[in-house]
Amino acid sequence: MLKLSNIQTFYGNIRALKGVSMEISEGEIITLIGANGAGKTTTLMSVSGIAPPRFGEIHFMGEAIHTMSPDRIVSLGICHVPEGRRIFPYLTVMENLDMGAFLRNDKENIEKDMEYIFTLFPILADRRNQAGGTLSGGEQQMLAISRALMARPRLLMMDEPSLGLAPIIVRRIFDIIQQINIENKTTIFLVEQNANLALKVAHRGYVMENGRITLTDSAENLLSNEAVKKAYLGL
Repeated sequence: MLKLSNIQTFYGNIRALKGVSMEISEGEIITLIGANGAGKTTTLMSVSGIAPPRFGEIHFMGEAIHTMSPDRIVSLGICHVPEGRRIFPYLTVMENLDMGAFLRNDKENIEKDMEYIFTLFPILADRRNQAGGTLSGGEQQMLAISRALMARPRLLMMDEPSLGLAPIIVRRIFDIIQQINIENKTTIFLVEQNANLALKVAHRGYVMENGRITLTDSAENLLSNEAVKKAYLGL
């Protein structure tokens, strides 16, 4: 579904990604783990067109997307839930969700998707007329995920969805990630500092160090890998 081939992404003269290659198949949950500053967020931003690569290629469903604008990439079915949520704080919950469906014109299905969102996150239904900026951190994360789902993505990319959240909310978010994957057949590309939890919900994982992929395996094998346990799982 998604293929990165020798991606090199720069910030000015600083090379953040140093030849990253990886593949994601349709229906998978893939997690990318690594230390802070390893290049995980830049990888997602390269795919979504926010920080396009200077060298290398990215293909989605066989189509080259590395030279496309972010809005064109969204229209193909890739949605990015950024680190820090980045909701529209002065818009209501409903208005944030409407923004997620901006490129759609199938009103009836939009309404159905809105109701589905409210079954996933009932608290958002209660807060539908409340400004996004007044929500708790967990509620804002739910809204950020929901806004992306309103675009009906084929590939949902999520950057640090557990950041700053209470453990009980984190568990709920990860349960929803699995539910979205199973019920909607949505492919998920997950970047997450909580490597233990991320690997428990993923099918496969990649380990990134200093802008390079250093290891890839099934999530189960990575969980039992001694080097991964020592470096990322605190074991």
